[in-house]
Amino acid sequence: MKENSLEIEECSGLPSAEARRILHEDGPNKLPSQKKKNTLLILLHVVSEPMLVLLLGSWVIYVVLGSMDDAMTLGLFVAFIIGITLYQERKTERTLERLKELAHPRALVVRDGKRKKIRGMGLVRGDVVIIQEGDRIPADGCLLSSTNLLVDESFLTGESLPVQKFLQRDLSKTNIAVNKHNPGVVYSGSMVIAGRGIMKITATGIRTEVGKISKSIQNIKDEDTLLHRETRKLVNYFTLIGGLVCVAFVVIYMSFVGGFLDGMLAGLTLGMSMLPEEFPVTLTIFLALGAWRISKSHVLARRPATIETLGAATVLCVDKTGTLTLNITKLSELYIPTVSEAVDVGAEAPVPEELKELLRIGFLASRRDSNDPIENEIIRRGELHLDEGESVHLSWKLVREYPFSSEGRSNSHVWKIKDSDKYVVAAKGTPEEILKLCRLPQLKQKKIIERIREMSDRGLRVLGVAKSIHTKEKFPNKQSEFEFEFVGLLGFSDPVRPQVAKSLAEAYGAGIRVIMVTGDYPGTAVAVAQKIGLRDHAEYLTGEDLEKMNHLELREKIRNINIFARVLPEQKLAIVNALKANGEIVAMTGDGINDAPSLKAAHIGIAMGERGTDVAREAASMVLMDDDFSSIVSAVRLGRRIFTNLKKAMGYIVAVHIPIAGMALFPISLGFPILFLPAHIAFLELIIDPACSTAFEAEVEERDIMKKSPRKLSQSILDKRTLLFSITQGLVVLFLVLGYFLLLSGTNRSILEIRSLTFIVFVLANLALIVTNLAGTYGLAKNSKWRNVALRMIVGGAIMALLLVFSITPIRSVFHFSLVGLVDLAWAILTGFLIWAILEFIKWKAKQV
Repeated sequence: MKENSLEIEECSGLPSAEARRILHEDGPNKLPSQKKKNTLLILLHVVSEPMLVLLLGSWVIYVVLGSMDDAMTLGLFVAFIIGITLYQERKTERTLERLKELAHPRALVVRDGKRKKIRGMGLVRGDVVIIQEGDRIPADGCLLSSTNLLVDESFLTGESLPVQKFLQRDLSKTNIAVNKHNPGVVYSGSMVIAGRGIMKITATGIRTEVGKISKSIQNIKDEDTLLHRETRKLVNYFTLIGGLVCVAFVVIYMSFVGGFLDGMLAGLTLGMSMLPEEFPVTLTIFLALGAWRISKSHVLARRPATIETLGAATVLCVDKTGTLTLNITKLSELYIPTVSEAVDVGAEAPVPEELKELLRIGFLASRRDSNDPIENEIIRRGELHLDEGESVHLSWKLVREYPFSSEGRSNSHVWKIKDSDKYVVAAKGTPEEILKLCRLPQLKQKKIIERIREMSDRGLRVLGVAKSIHTKEKFPNKQSEFEFEFVGLLGFSDPVRPQVAKSLAEAYGAGIRVIMVTGDYPGTAVAVAQKIGLRDHAEYLTGEDLEKMNHLELREKIRNINIFARVLPEQKLAIVNALKANGEIVAMTGDGINDAPSLKAAHIGIAMGERGTDVAREAASMVLMDDDFSSIVSAVRLGRRIFTNLKKAMGYIVAVHIPIAGMALFPISLGFPILFLPAHIAFLELIIDPACSTAFEAEVEERDIMKKSPRKLSQSILDKRTLLFSITQGLVVLFLVLGYFLLLSGTNRSILEIRSLTFIVFVLANLALIVTNLAGTYGLAKNSKWRNVALRMIVGGAIMALLLVFSITPIRSVFHFSLVGLVDLAWAILTGFLIWAILEFIKWKAKQV
């Protein structure tokens, strides 16, 4: 049944020439995406890093001196670093491309009086488009015609149930604004669940409601994570100190020893030894491996750095639909006037005999093969519980349909009973409309309205069901002219995800506050909050309440409110900003376009993968590929593990830099030749040290990690205690290695032998530092760190690398080493074990303090 007289044949649509003109004027019907990173810019950024600048400087000096072997060695190091960085950037770009959906479906448009299918990108203002069940609406527009049209707008409004759409007679009153309950407007990206219609496009691309939200998130700048800011601060500090020391050393060297190039080479070696380039390298490795690790739990980190920030989150803002709930429709309760209260039929519970008539009439009022989840659920439960469910459509004939319309929020099906002159009219719709159709006495209506309110307060979507027996062959023009009898109420729920309550309890145990932010009604939100165990669920604020508040009032109110219902997209953004202003670290989950601004503004934006939109994914820093709320808790646990292990790794880096710098400085200061050349420093820092980060990253989390409160914003990765302990370790290693070097220097060994043995001891001391710091404040045996596969590989790999360096003559000559005797090697190994024992003793003493 049509709701207006417009036929598609009456419409010629836009002329093709006019469409081309508008397309040239407005641009294609698509949303702007993030620009791809330029390879040249990435390359320039990489080579501007201080460590690479020093390496390139050393390479230039080696070329000038004619030491091509040394130059080639450093060149390989530089090429390796640049290659790895470029590979990682390109891999990220490819991952984002795979995440994008097919955002431009084909549309059936009328142009030049003919129907044709074109790509959605080619649609323009004024185009007439035919939409039908299963189509995704390609642009914003006004309806010119509609027949039983149901549209899913949950991605935009947050409401899980489809919206009835119908023609507005006065098109001049049509206001295209989301959440204004405008039945005559359809929005780009929404899905046609049932029916069909004809629309006239009023906005395309960035001018649509989706486009406006997409544009708004582009104005929100990404924030650096706390660790990135702190790491950059540490690197800048050490770089400044190292640069000053390097310049001073070059001046002193040339003044007392002489030789400009030798002085520059020694200065660059000292500068390289003091530059903590492992800080950003280790942070990158930790987060990259963390992203890979968490991806195995179906969580994709678009910006891996936010995994660590998630571990510090104090507030988790959660969208109800599809996040806390399954975003599916289940028939949960049935009510008929002859029973005192509604009967629970959830979890596939059998339907009592006295309630089967209600289910049967609801079944007859629904369509098979519909995209409407409510109708599908009624059909499914009818076929499950009614004996005649499968055969009723076969034995009876559907002779008339009265679809949802602007006059009434209900629909009716007229069935011809086989071998009878009677017709059964089955109706379902909003409870208010069904009560209106049935014309019940005031007292009966009051009782039913009480039941409707009770069911709604339990978070149910309630539909009324009525029936009529018609004996005439002529049917009225309106369904309201039938004599209806009230049958009962159907209550539908969106079930809570099974693991939500457990995950929520774990979040509370970790000191994380959870806030529900939804576009749904307060009653539904409160009911879901009760089921999952959300704290303080009795109090809530609505979107109307938020409209009356200024920023300061919201900041004060939000301290005690955990439910926000009927909120608009811009209000979600205001909630996130108010929490951030209160000093909270905010994580925001969501799957719809309406969530995109708040996903972008939050410290951690978490979009849903299965139902998430492109706009939401572009705005988010993480994507839950299976939409499972419990995966967020896993990400929090991983974030805390990353911070704890990263703290150990950073402490190790500080400790190891002290002997590296000391061994570059003291031998020359004491009148000895240069001991460690740039190749040695590069070997230690760019191979062993970053690889060590994998051992720290691979360490499992502590058992009580999710029973601690989130760390404070002011907590440094290198607090005073950690820094003092690391400096003590570094000074001890420096003293012991320098003592070993001086001891060797008192013998008749050549500088090549001394350099070789000292380097072996230094590498072993490096491994001792790794093992000691990896065990944290506990003993190695107690924590069984040797079960850490990465640690075993690193220790074994370092020893194998040493064997290769000393066994292969060309490599040995590049490093300026010589062969060592077995006795000297045994004493070097023994010295390495002595250093480890002393470090373990220092750690044990530190634990006593």
